[in-house]
Amino acid sequence: MSILEKLNKAIMEKDGAAAGELVHDDYKMFSHLKGEYVHMGKAGMVEAVSKGMMSPAKYRILFENDEIGFDHSYVTYQDGNTEALMCCWKFKDGKIIELETGATKIPK
Repeated sequence: MSILEKLNKAIMEKDGAAAGELVHDDYKMFSHLKGEYVHMGKAGMVEAVSKGMMSPAKYRILFENDEIGFDHSYVTYQDGNTEALMCCWKFKDGKIIELETGATKIPK
């Protein structure tokens, strides 16, 4: 199973421990909303997965190798909002080191 397949499985199962095994200690995320890096870090990613803060649907991996991966899904958040979400994941030492997203809100 690829890194992104494992991550999606962890998200669907709300398995923060499994997500933590996939995320590099130096993980960072670039926010499309803020236009800058946000400092949620590895702990923030593990917490988001554990708490089920996002629920992806129609998930698909567009491309993945040992350096980078791209995926797309429709993500519903705890507040009920849904976005079409495109992610660019960068990998280092077999783990996720960086995430950059682009999203379009889906009207209710």
